[in-house]
Amino acid sequence: MLQERVEGKWIACFRRVFTLNGIGKGTKVTVISETQSRPVLVHLSELALCDLGADFCMVSMPTPRQTAPVPVKGTGTSLAIQHNRSAIEAMKQSEIVVDCTVEGMIHSPEWPEIEEAGCRILVVTNEHPEILERTEPKAELGPKVDLGVKMLSEASEMRVTSKAGTDLVIDIRDAPCGGTPGFGTNPGHVAHWPGGLCLAFPGPNTVNGRIVMDVGDMNLTFKSYLASQIDFTVENDFVTEIKGDGLDAELFREYMAAWDDPKAYGFSHVGWGMNPDARWVSGALYDKRDMQAVEFRAWAGNFLWSTGANQYANRFTEGHFDLPMRRCTIALDGTVVVKEGILQGELAL
Repeated sequence: MLQERVEGKWIACFRRVFTLNGIGKGTKVTVISETQSRPVLVHLSELALCDLGADFCMVSMPTPRQTAPVPVKGTGTSLAIQHNRSAIEAMKQSEIVVDCTVEGMIHSPEWPEIEEAGCRILVVTNEHPEILERTEPKAELGPKVDLGVKMLSEASEMRVTSKAGTDLVIDIRDAPCGGTPGFGTNPGHVAHWPGGLCLAFPGPNTVNGRIVMDVGDMNLTFKSYLASQIDFTVENDFVTEIKGDGLDAELFREYMAAWDDPKAYGFSHVGWGMNPDARWVSGALYDKRDMQAVEFRAWAGNFLWSTGANQYANRFTEGHFDLPMRRCTIALDGTVVVKEGILQGELAL
């Protein structure tokens, strides 16, 4: 088990990442956390901001009681703010929010109002600092992610195939596209650390086909590798059938059913990872308590799909899965950008 204490090397790491996010002397910053946040991340944020001379405040919310029927993990939908006007106004008055909540605020109900005020956000995901250190955002990843997002935004169709049997077609015309290398300085920008993602948020009735998750693919909600296949049928954005005889499929079916919410079966986003410092194998080396598993969304060349909240399709739900897959081929309007899990062309690292 890794120790959670302040290390000088981690303060330096936080300083570098904050600097990449445009934080310097006088930058107005709110650090938002909750009582169940990982304390070392809040402390490292405080010390790094102090070193940089930022004009910052720290807001800590009481973690609300859990009302979901099953444990909620890795959603990006923190409920910690609880519509508290003082906390919301503090963030709206900031240039950037350093988000140390457990789940992160990207899909939280309060974020659109804060974003509209021109505030940007850096989500420091609930990882042990060693993981954050190893996946530290680098400036050179920025142009690669920007190119991937541009390619997504200019395409009409994404098709994903694999030797395991995946054949998924997504109409991404007019789909909001985004991504982050782990930093950004424009008003309203959303960054998270670890970063390195290119994503599209499909609109209603745009995702159809079949997904076959194979042995070694990952279920990030469960923080686990698959030991058996799961075969999904997708119709008009919704998972309509989950087949598989192994424990992985059984757990997936039961967790989904527990929400008793049709929206939990809807698609949130699709895309691929870009971060060369994020490693598929790393999950075998950490205790579950040490990781939020965000690293595995970002490893270079994965196909990432997600169920759950999609504000662009007017769906909100706490039920959520992030599901990165290996060895898939991703084509945009027939042009292959990822071939059997390897980034292609100008996206190659």
